[in-house]
Amino acid sequence: MSEVKVWLNGKLVDAEEARLPHLTHTFHYGLGAFEGIRSYEVRPGVGAVFRLKEHITRLFESCHLVTIDKALDYTRQDLEDAVVAALRANNLPTGYARPVIYIASGAMGIGAMKNPVHAMVAAWNWGAYLGDDGMKRGIRCCISSFPKPGVSGTMAKGKLTGQYINSILAKREAVTNGYEEAILLNEQGFVTEATGENLFMVKDGVIITPPLGMNILAGITRATLIEIARDLGYTVVERVFARDELYSADEVFLTGTAAEVTPVRDIDSRSIGAGSRGPVTEELQRTYFDIVFGRVPKYDRWLTYYDVVPARDASAPTAAF
Repeated sequence: MSEVKVWLNGKLVDAEEARLPHLTHTFHYGLGAFEGIRSYEVRPGVGAVFRLKEHITRLFESCHLVTIDKALDYTRQDLEDAVVAALRANNLPTGYARPVIYIASGAMGIGAMKNPVHAMVAAWNWGAYLGDDGMKRGIRCCISSFPKPGVSGTMAKGKLTGQYINSILAKREAVTNGYEEAILLNEQGFVTEATGENLFMVKDGVIITPPLGMNILAGITRATLIEIARDLGYTVVERVFARDELYSADEVFLTGTAAEVTPVRDIDSRSIGAGSRGPVTEELQRTYFDIVFGRVPKYDRWLTYYDVVPARDASAPTAAF
């Protein structure tokens, strides 16, 4: 296998060369922005990146929120091209790309006003984030003891590196206690999202999800599922709800670039609906995968195609970072 490649500050380099210096500011203090982007092999040797423009737009908006956008020397088109270049260089028609914008070495004070801002894109093969079995049977979740940080102290609409500490703690708590994922409430006790996914529930045929006015990420997969559901004729309502409604839902599912569309069968040892993937979730899941694999021309505008030669088995592992 050829050496793993990383796109770093405008060029492809070996992964070893892309290692961070030990005084990288973001490594110490956590101020940076990132995205997770998937591609799918739509036919042998041809990949399609899903909603690339939307992901890069959000990446730049996140940089703007934390005032590092003006120090970034690359355009949105540059970063779109970088994602495709990283996937191609690693021979990945199916893959996961991770662009990261970070403050580089320089002054070690908190402000680091004059430190350079660097851009990196890594790409690797990442299967079902919450497990292949979970995609079919559903996963077990718990309500976390860690609340979702409030809007007065965070910028929830930014996909920012340092804001994930709470999610990491919630995830570790959940896994330690035998669950696959955690669901976070806000300070008022309303359901927000999971540790790295947006959340939907289904009740009497209506799909319900927390509104963007809450402290949740404006998920691109979330927006995708809302549009798909409405196109399929479902009513989608964005409103607040607490854990008791969640326990009593007919179906619950999570969405995210990594998690895709993952059903939830159990929350806090309470079965959700029939305790398995429900029919609405299954239809949305099937439609989502038809779209990302290029089988629905109506949504072709969401796909950025690229060639990888030679074609490779999408299930084969790649080197880890």
